[in-house]
Order: sequence, then structure tokens, then C-alpha cells
Amino acid sequence: MKRMLSMLMALVMVLSMFAATATAEDESWVPETWEPFAETVRITVPVYDRSKAGYPPVDDNYWTKYIQTEFGDKWNIDVDYVAIPRNDVMTKYSLLIAAEDTPTILMEYDYPKVAQWATDGAMQTIDLDAFKAVAPTYYAKMEENNQLGYTDINGETYFVLSERPYYNTTYTFATFVRMDWLRQVGYDHVPTSYEEKKDAINKIIEAGLCEHPMGLGIPTAAYIQNFGFRDDPVDEAEWAMHSSLGTPGMPWYATERMMKRLNDEYHMGWYSSEFDLEKNSAGASTDQLQTDFINGKSYSYGGYMAANVAWLTAFYENNPDAELAIESAYTGVEEGVCTPAVRADNPFGMIVGFSSLASEDQLKAAWMLMEWMIQPDNLFVLENGVEGVTYTMGEDGLPIVDAEYMGEEMLNHNMNIDMTCLVHASKVLGGIEDSIAAITPQGLPQDFYQPLLDHYYELKKIADDGLAYSDPIFAVAIESESEYTATLLSLWQEDFSKLVKCDPAEFDALFDELSQEFLDAGYQEIMDERLAAYENGMCTKLPER
Repeated sequence: MKRMLSMLMALVMVLSMFAATATAEDESWVPETWEPFAETVRITVPVYDRSKAGYPPVDDNYWTKYIQTEFGDKWNIDVDYVAIPRNDVMTKYSLLIAAEDTPTILMEYDYPKVAQWATDGAMQTIDLDAFKAVAPTYYAKMEENNQLGYTDINGETYFVLSERPYYNTTYTFATFVRMDWLRQVGYDHVPTSYEEKKDAINKIIEAGLCEHPMGLGIPTAAYIQNFGFRDDPVDEAEWAMHSSLGTPGMPWYATERMMKRLNDEYHMGWYSSEFDLEKNSAGASTDQLQTDFINGKSYSYGGYMAANVAWLTAFYENNPDAELAIESAYTGVEEGVCTPAVRADNPFGMIVGFSSLASEDQLKAAWMLMEWMIQPDNLFVLENGVEGVTYTMGEDGLPIVDAEYMGEEMLNHNMNIDMTCLVHASKVLGGIEDSIAAITPQGLPQDFYQPLLDHYYELKKIADDGLAYSDPIFAVAIESESEYTATLLSLWQEDFSKLVKCDPAEFDALFDELSQEFLDAGYQEIMDERLAAYENGMCTKLPER
């Protein structure tokens, strides 16, 4: 009897501990302030529309309905999603704002865009203590990631920020190359320097394997990928003036070095003479470059990884005997010209703000959605789906997403990331090995888990060496950027083609001429305003090395 009584007492204690834990967990994300609204509250949430063939509408599908049922109905909130074209974000938002139909939540990865919305009055200021009371888990994650310093602009609080795991490695993006072609021209490895790459590409052309192995197109975005062409270390004031996702830093020595290399490559025959009629792989629309790779007409192509990467699947269908490999992060390195430096992502994912038209109840409802979504159980379902339908559990206890499933419960782009980006920029499972496993493309003739993991550690070494950093973020609005950015992007697109195609003997003079035109078209004002903000302490600093 004593032994039985002891066992019963122990069982009661264990059950009490479980109950206390469950209560604590419940209270950690459902504070006392959480109760169903007396009257239905409608909130609108943006979601990227990538126009992917075979996928349901991004604003009306199984998972938008799931969120309504599992979250909205329980708290008397109507959650309506608003489709935002991925390749024309600002135009769509501008139309919504002008029509006074601004989404309750406004969010973007690029700080200049949200800064413009805040400056233009489309966003309202927020009280972070009030946000913390409604969404304590979300707030705690921001604290953990040291993001609170990015919430203000012009001295007022506008933003909360989602997480970006392993932000300084950009590990979710990979460029694939034709390893079978490399083997045919005498390489048993992927080139790890520009000298090797140049040799390999020229040999591929000479062997007749591909007429123009490299893809190129007029840039569709303002971002200039010139990080590797900057001096090491880069001058901080120059970085503050020129380094930007939102405005092309054309009149800068780093861009000149980059363009001179492209000009040289063009005259070696790497690119089609009609490249300026195609799209840039760094932009939002990649139609022709992706098609060429799928059809076996180019050496390389890159994209973000997920369990299902449609263009990789299509590539192997069209080229069943081909062998691919992942390009080295050191392939562009050339002494005196290019280092392995890369653009690190921002130490945050989405920058999230809230409509100036939103009521107090709508604001609270939006914060409740964010707090609900960040809970591990809810996030797991949204990013993996239905067990036995969209995923199965592996022997390691991790979900294996079925990349081929296209039924009603199918996940949207990249495992619903355009919905869950409200809390983080990429799917995370355990450590980096598990996270890589989650984004490794499935159903292909080759297994890219180890190459992707190796690529991560390659990028990590670059970051550890101090060669991965992001763009400056300003705590004040740079007014001239809003005024001149569109014009400068158009000019940059024209100049890009001219500089790539011009006679090499005329390159230097042409670059100087176009740079002056660029400065006169508004870039000088942007440089001056950005430098003033930097000198006044209203700008982030380069990381210490």
C-alpha cells in the first residue's frame, strides 16, 4: 500500500508538472488580454504573388482557409490576404495606399521601401510596450536577435521585425553549374577562382558544348552585385553613400570594376549579343535565363532552395544524363580585382509596419496573428502541412515534405514561406544540418544535401573573415531617394547594356561620361544626403573586424 501510495503521489506530481508547463506555455503566448472580439474585426495581410504555374491563388487556398479556421474564427477575426506581385511590389502598394485600401499589415524585406511608406504617412507609429503585451513571444524573439534598434525612423517607432536565420550566409540561395561540361573540358572540380572559371568557360565554348554558356540580362532591380569588387576593407563613408538595395550605386569604382569584367566576358563570347532583350537572374523575373538553363543552353543558374524546386526538376527531365554541382563562393576571386566578399542579408527578415488607417482593434488583431503564427506548433503545420499527405516523418524525427504533391493541401511557394515570412525569412528545423535538410530539393537524380551544407560552411568562413556585410540602414528618410530612384534605375538599365557591349578601348571614357550623367540626374543629391545622415550618426556602421 505504501509503495502504491508513493507511486500515486509521484504520478500526481508529474501530472501537476505537465499541467503547470502547459499552463505556462499557454500563458506565454495567450495573455489575459486575449479574448474574442465582441464584433468581427477584419484585417488584410499581404502575400507575394509569384504567378507559379500549377499553384492555387495565393490569397485563396487551403492555407488561407486554415488560418481563418484555426486562428481567425476563434478570435472573431476575418483574415483576408492581399496578393502583391513579387516583381512589382511598390506599384501594387502605391495603388492600395492611393485608394485608401492600405493592408492592415505592410511588410517588405527592403528597408528603403518601408521607410518610404512611413515617411509618406501610410504607416502609423506603434507602442512597443503595447505590442509586447499582445505578442510577448514575438517581442522576446526580437530582443534575442538584437533587432530593437531597427524599429525606429525619424525618432519614432514604426516597425517590428521578423527573424532571418543564419542571415550572414545567404545559405538558402545556390547557383548550379554543369559539372558534366566541366568534366568534358578537363575539370574534376568546380572552379574555385576566376582564373579557373575563365579557363573553363572558354574551353566549353571552344569544345562546342554551348555557344554562349553564361546568362546575362538587363537588371530589373536596383541592387548592383559589386560587393566582391570593393576594396577590403571598404571605406565606411563610401559604403554609406553607395551601398544600397534601393538605388543603383553606378558612379563608384566597385561598379566600374564589375562592369569592366562583364565587358571583357562579353567580348570573349560568354553572353549572347541579344542579352539586353532578356531578364536578369538577380531580378524578379527570370523567364529566358531559366528557360535556357532548363533546355541545356547555359552553364549555370541560381535560385532559392526548397523541397520542391520546379526548374531543377524540369532541368533533369530535359537533360536526364546531365550532372550538376553547386558553384563555389570563391569562383569570382581575382587578386587585385575581386575578393570573395558577399552581401549578407539584413539581421532581420520582414520589416513589418501597420496601416495608418487601421483601428486599434485591427492593430491588436494583426499582432495576435503574428503571435499565433510564431508558436512552434502552428509554424510547424504551416510549413509542413498535413502528415501523411504533404509530408512524412523521417527516422530522424524530422518532416520530409513531398515535393510532388499537388493536391488541395499542397503548400504554396517554398513551403508557405510567403505567409510564414511574417515571423521568419526561412524555414528552420533544429541546427543548420536539419535546416539544410529541410530545403534540400527532393525527387532529383542527385542528392544535394552535402553540397548545400558544404556551401553553407564556405559562406560561413567568408562571414567569419569579415567579408559578409549588408547595406547601411538610415534612421532618417533619405528624401532624394524617393524622388530619383525610378529615374536612376531606368538610366542604370540603359548604361548597363552600353558598358557591357562597348569597345573595350572606349570603356573608361564611356564610364566617366555615364557616371556624370548619373550624378546630374539626382545621384549626387542622394550621395550628399546619405553622407550627411552618416556623419550625423543616423546610420548603421560596418561590423567590427
